[in-house]
Amino acid sequence: MTDPATAPPRAPEPPAGHALLAGKIVVVTAAAGTGIGFATAKRCIEEGATVVVSDAHERRLGEAADELAALPEANGVRPLAVPCNVTDEAQVQGLYAAAVAEHGRFDVAVNNAGLGGQVDVVDMTDEQWDLVLDVTLTGTFRCTRAALRHFYSRDGGGVIVNNASVLGWRAQAGQSHYAAAKAGVMALTRCSAVEAAPHGVRINAVSPSLAVHPFLNKVMADDELAQLAQREVFGRGAEVWEVANVIAFLASDYATFMTGEVVSVSSQHP
Repeated sequence: MTDPATAPPRAPEPPAGHALLAGKIVVVTAAAGTGIGFATAKRCIEEGATVVVSDAHERRLGEAADELAALPEANGVRPLAVPCNVTDEAQVQGLYAAAVAEHGRFDVAVNNAGLGGQVDVVDMTDEQWDLVLDVTLTGTFRCTRAALRHFYSRDGGGVIVNNASVLGWRAQAGQSHYAAAKAGVMALTRCSAVEAAPHGVRINAVSPSLAVHPFLNKVMADDELAQLAQREVFGRGAEVWEVANVIAFLASDYATFMTGEVVSVSSQHP
Protein backbone atom coordinates (compact mmCIF):
# COMPACT_ATOMS: atom_id res chain seq x y z
CA MET A 1 0.00 0.00 0.00
CA THR A 2 1.30 3.47 -0.89
CA ASP A 3 2.12 5.69 2.07
CA PRO A 4 -0.02 8.85 1.70
CA ALA A 5 2.90 10.90 2.99
CA THR A 6 5.10 9.82 0.08
CA ALA A 7 2.50 9.38 -2.67
CA PRO A 8 2.81 11.77 -5.63
CA PRO A 9 0.53 14.80 -5.27
CA ARG A 10 -2.65 14.36 -7.26
CA ALA A 11 -4.61 17.00 -9.13
CA PRO A 12 -8.36 17.28 -8.62
CA GLU A 13 -10.77 16.26 -11.33
CA PRO A 14 -11.66 18.93 -13.92
CA PRO A 15 -14.93 20.70 -13.13
CA ALA A 16 -17.99 20.41 -15.32
CA GLY A 17 -18.77 23.21 -17.75
CA HIS A 18 -21.14 26.02 -16.76
CA ALA A 19 -21.86 27.64 -20.16
CA LEU A 20 -19.46 30.52 -19.44
CA LEU A 21 -18.81 30.94 -23.18
CA ALA A 22 -22.18 29.97 -24.64
CA GLY A 23 -22.60 31.49 -28.08
CA LYS A 24 -19.01 32.70 -28.33
CA ILE A 25 -16.64 32.02 -31.25
CA VAL A 26 -13.12 31.45 -29.90
CA VAL A 27 -9.89 31.25 -31.93
CA VAL A 28 -7.03 29.37 -30.23
CA THR A 29 -3.48 29.28 -31.60
CA ALA A 30 -1.02 26.42 -30.98
CA ALA A 31 -3.94 24.11 -30.17
CA ALA A 32 -2.45 20.81 -31.37
CA GLY A 33 -0.84 18.28 -29.08
CA THR A 34 -1.24 18.00 -25.32
CA GLY A 35 -0.43 21.49 -24.08
CA ILE A 36 -2.32 24.52 -22.86
CA GLY A 37 -3.69 25.37 -26.31
CA PHE A 38 -5.53 22.08 -26.77
CA ALA A 39 -6.74 22.15 -23.17
CA THR A 40 -8.07 25.66 -23.76
CA ALA A 41 -9.93 24.67 -26.91
CA LYS A 42 -11.43 21.72 -25.03
CA ARG A 43 -12.45 23.87 -22.06
CA CYS A 44 -14.03 26.46 -24.34
CA ILE A 45 -16.14 23.79 -26.05
CA GLU A 46 -17.13 22.43 -22.63
CA GLU A 47 -18.20 25.98 -21.72
CA GLY A 48 -20.46 26.25 -24.77
CA ALA A 49 -18.18 27.99 -27.28
CA THR A 50 -17.57 27.21 -30.93
CA VAL A 51 -13.83 27.04 -31.46
CA VAL A 52 -11.45 27.61 -34.34
CA VAL A 53 -8.09 25.94 -33.78
CA SER A 54 -4.74 26.55 -35.42
CA ASP A 55 -1.21 25.24 -35.21
CA ALA A 56 1.95 25.15 -37.29
CA HIS A 57 1.87 21.32 -37.26
CA GLU A 58 -0.86 20.42 -39.74
CA ARG A 59 -1.10 16.68 -39.02
CA ARG A 60 -1.31 17.14 -35.25
CA LEU A 61 -3.80 19.96 -35.78
CA GLY A 62 -6.08 17.61 -37.69
CA GLU A 63 -5.80 15.01 -34.94
CA ALA A 64 -6.65 17.67 -32.35
CA ALA A 65 -9.73 18.74 -34.32
CA ASP A 66 -10.90 15.13 -34.54
CA GLU A 67 -10.45 14.68 -30.79
CA LEU A 68 -12.37 17.89 -30.06
CA ALA A 69 -15.20 16.75 -32.32
CA ALA A 70 -15.55 13.64 -30.15
CA LEU A 71 -16.34 15.65 -27.01
CA PRO A 72 -19.96 15.18 -25.88
CA GLU A 73 -20.44 18.97 -25.89
CA ALA A 74 -19.28 19.19 -29.53
CA ASN A 75 -22.20 17.09 -30.76
CA GLY A 76 -19.99 15.61 -33.46
CA VAL A 77 -19.17 18.99 -34.99
CA ARG A 78 -15.52 19.20 -36.04
CA PRO A 79 -14.02 22.62 -35.33
CA LEU A 80 -12.51 24.62 -38.15
CA ALA A 81 -8.77 23.83 -38.15
CA VAL A 82 -6.50 26.35 -39.88
CA PRO A 83 -2.76 25.68 -40.21
CA CYS A 84 -0.91 28.81 -39.09
CA ASN A 85 2.72 29.61 -38.33
CA VAL A 86 2.62 32.81 -36.26
CA THR A 87 5.97 33.94 -37.68
CA ASP A 88 4.26 34.36 -41.08
CA GLU A 89 2.09 37.47 -41.32
CA ALA A 90 0.11 36.16 -44.29
CA GLN A 91 -0.78 32.98 -42.39
CA VAL A 92 -1.83 34.99 -39.32
CA GLN A 93 -4.09 37.15 -41.46
CA GLY A 94 -5.45 34.02 -43.10
CA LEU A 95 -6.33 32.44 -39.76
CA TYR A 96 -8.64 35.22 -38.61
CA ALA A 97 -10.05 35.73 -42.08
CA ALA A 98 -10.93 32.04 -42.18
CA ALA A 99 -12.69 32.31 -38.82
CA VAL A 100 -14.77 35.22 -40.09
CA ALA A 101 -15.52 33.45 -43.39
CA GLU A 102 -16.71 30.34 -41.53
CA HIS A 103 -18.64 31.92 -38.67
CA GLY A 104 -19.21 35.55 -39.66
CA ARG A 105 -17.17 36.79 -36.72
CA PHE A 106 -15.09 35.72 -33.77
CA ASP A 107 -15.43 36.98 -30.21
CA VAL A 108 -12.29 35.76 -28.45
CA ALA A 109 -8.68 35.31 -29.57
CA VAL A 110 -6.46 33.16 -27.36
CA ASN A 111 -2.83 33.79 -28.31
CA ASN A 112 -1.09 30.70 -27.01
CA ALA A 113 1.75 30.08 -29.50
CA GLY A 114 5.19 30.11 -27.93
CA LEU A 115 8.60 28.51 -28.19
CA GLY A 116 11.17 27.90 -25.47
CA GLY A 117 14.50 26.18 -25.08
CA GLN A 118 17.28 25.68 -22.58
CA VAL A 119 20.57 27.50 -23.22
CA ASP A 120 22.73 29.89 -21.22
CA VAL A 121 23.28 33.39 -22.59
CA VAL A 122 27.01 32.79 -23.03
CA ASP A 123 26.25 29.94 -25.44
CA MET A 124 23.14 31.38 -27.06
CA THR A 125 23.29 32.20 -30.76
CA ASP A 126 21.53 35.09 -32.43
CA GLU A 127 19.42 32.55 -34.29
CA GLN A 128 18.24 30.90 -31.06
CA TRP A 129 17.38 34.27 -29.55
CA ASP A 130 15.61 35.51 -32.68
CA LEU A 131 13.50 32.38 -33.15
CA VAL A 132 12.15 32.35 -29.59
CA LEU A 133 11.38 36.08 -29.72
CA ASP A 134 9.78 35.79 -33.16
CA VAL A 135 7.41 32.98 -32.18
CA THR A 136 6.68 33.92 -28.58
CA LEU A 137 6.61 37.72 -28.58
CA THR A 138 6.34 38.91 -32.16
CA GLY A 139 3.90 36.10 -32.96
CA THR A 140 1.68 37.28 -30.11
CA PHE A 141 1.95 40.83 -31.45
CA ARG A 142 0.96 39.69 -34.97
CA CYS A 143 -2.06 37.80 -33.64
CA THR A 144 -3.09 40.67 -31.37
CA ARG A 145 -2.87 43.15 -34.23
CA ALA A 146 -4.88 40.94 -36.59
CA ALA A 147 -7.57 40.26 -33.97
CA LEU A 148 -7.87 43.94 -33.08
CA ARG A 149 -8.34 44.93 -36.71
CA HIS A 150 -11.26 42.53 -36.97
CA PHE A 151 -12.75 43.68 -33.66
CA TYR A 152 -12.42 47.36 -34.58
CA SER A 153 -13.94 46.79 -38.02
CA ARG A 154 -17.19 45.59 -36.46
CA ASP A 155 -17.49 48.62 -34.15
CA GLY A 156 -15.62 47.11 -31.25
CA GLY A 157 -16.15 44.45 -28.65
CA GLY A 158 -14.10 41.30 -28.23
CA VAL A 159 -11.59 39.66 -25.94
CA ILE A 160 -7.93 38.71 -26.29
CA VAL A 161 -6.17 36.41 -23.83
CA ASN A 162 -2.41 36.02 -24.14
CA ASN A 163 -0.29 33.25 -22.65
CA ALA A 164 2.64 34.70 -20.72
CA SER A 165 4.72 32.94 -18.02
CA VAL A 166 5.94 33.53 -14.49
CA LEU A 167 9.39 33.67 -16.09
CA GLY A 168 8.40 37.16 -17.18
CA TRP A 169 8.76 37.99 -13.48
CA ARG A 170 11.14 35.36 -12.11
CA ALA A 171 14.65 34.28 -12.99
CA GLN A 172 15.64 30.82 -14.21
CA ALA A 173 18.98 29.82 -15.70
CA GLY A 174 18.96 28.92 -19.38
CA GLN A 175 15.69 30.75 -20.05
CA SER A 176 16.80 34.31 -20.88
CA HIS A 177 15.32 34.35 -24.39
CA TYR A 178 12.02 32.82 -23.28
CA ALA A 179 11.79 35.00 -20.17
CA ALA A 180 12.50 38.14 -22.18
CA ALA A 181 9.81 37.16 -24.68
CA LYS A 182 7.23 36.45 -21.99
CA ALA A 183 8.02 39.71 -20.18
CA GLY A 184 7.39 41.37 -23.53
CA VAL A 185 4.04 39.58 -23.81
CA MET A 186 3.09 41.03 -20.43
CA ALA A 187 4.02 44.55 -21.52
CA LEU A 188 2.26 44.10 -24.85
CA THR A 189 -0.85 42.97 -22.97
CA ARG A 190 -0.90 46.01 -20.71
CA CYS A 191 -0.20 48.63 -23.39
CA SER A 192 -2.52 47.19 -26.05
CA ALA A 193 -5.28 46.90 -23.44
CA VAL A 194 -5.15 50.66 -22.85
CA GLU A 195 -5.39 51.28 -26.59
CA ALA A 196 -8.24 48.80 -27.07
CA ALA A 197 -10.40 49.87 -24.13
CA PRO A 198 -12.18 52.73 -25.99
CA HIS A 199 -13.27 50.12 -28.54
CA GLY A 200 -14.77 47.87 -25.87
CA VAL A 201 -12.04 45.24 -26.31
CA ARG A 202 -10.49 43.57 -23.27
CA ILE A 203 -6.94 42.18 -23.34
CA ASN A 204 -5.53 40.11 -20.47
CA ALA A 205 -2.91 37.41 -20.00
CA VAL A 206 -2.33 34.32 -17.92
CA SER A 207 1.06 33.69 -16.39
CA PRO A 208 1.49 29.97 -15.62
CA SER A 209 4.39 28.69 -13.55
CA LEU A 210 4.81 24.97 -14.30
CA ALA A 211 2.13 23.39 -16.48
CA VAL A 212 2.73 19.67 -16.93
CA HIS A 213 2.61 18.18 -20.43
CA PRO A 214 4.87 15.83 -22.43
CA PHE A 215 6.48 18.56 -24.52
CA LEU A 216 8.35 19.82 -21.44
CA ASN A 217 10.44 16.66 -21.44
CA LYS A 218 11.83 17.66 -24.82
CA VAL A 219 13.26 20.92 -23.49
CA MET A 220 13.94 20.18 -19.84
CA ALA A 221 15.42 17.24 -17.93
CA ASP A 222 13.24 15.19 -15.58
CA ASP A 223 15.27 16.14 -12.51
CA GLU A 224 14.90 19.84 -13.28
CA LEU A 225 11.15 19.43 -13.77
CA ALA A 226 10.98 17.63 -10.43
CA GLN A 227 12.82 20.50 -8.73
CA LEU A 228 10.42 23.03 -10.24
CA ALA A 229 7.46 20.96 -9.06
CA GLN A 230 8.81 21.02 -5.53
CA ARG A 231 8.77 24.83 -5.62
CA GLU A 232 5.00 24.69 -5.94
CA VAL A 233 3.24 24.58 -2.58
CA PHE A 234 1.02 21.74 -3.83
CA GLY A 235 4.14 19.75 -4.68
CA ARG A 236 3.15 19.44 -8.34
CA GLY A 237 2.87 21.44 -11.50
CA ALA A 238 -0.48 22.62 -12.81
CA GLU A 239 -2.47 20.38 -15.09
CA VAL A 240 -2.96 22.12 -18.43
CA TRP A 241 -6.72 22.21 -17.86
CA GLU A 242 -6.14 24.22 -14.69
CA VAL A 243 -4.52 26.95 -16.79
CA ALA A 244 -7.26 26.62 -19.41
CA ASN A 245 -9.89 27.26 -16.72
CA VAL A 246 -8.40 30.67 -16.01
CA ILE A 247 -8.20 31.49 -19.72
CA ALA A 248 -11.88 30.58 -20.08
CA PHE A 249 -12.75 32.84 -17.15
CA LEU A 250 -10.87 35.79 -18.66
CA ALA A 251 -12.60 35.17 -21.98
CA SER A 252 -16.02 35.13 -20.35
CA ASP A 253 -18.45 37.81 -19.26
CA TYR A 254 -17.45 37.08 -15.66
CA ALA A 255 -14.31 39.18 -16.30
CA THR A 256 -15.87 42.24 -17.94
CA PHE A 257 -14.05 44.74 -15.67
CA MET A 258 -10.63 43.15 -16.17
CA THR A 259 -8.24 44.44 -18.82
CA GLY A 260 -4.49 44.88 -18.95
CA GLU A 261 -4.12 42.29 -16.20
CA VAL A 262 -1.60 39.45 -16.02
CA VAL A 263 -3.09 36.70 -13.87
CA SER A 264 -0.60 34.33 -12.30
CA VAL A 265 -1.64 30.66 -12.45
CA SER A 266 0.86 29.50 -9.90
CA SER A 267 1.40 28.10 -6.42
CA GLN A 268 5.12 28.84 -6.33
CA HIS A 269 6.87 29.95 -3.18
CA PRO A 270 10.31 31.61 -3.03
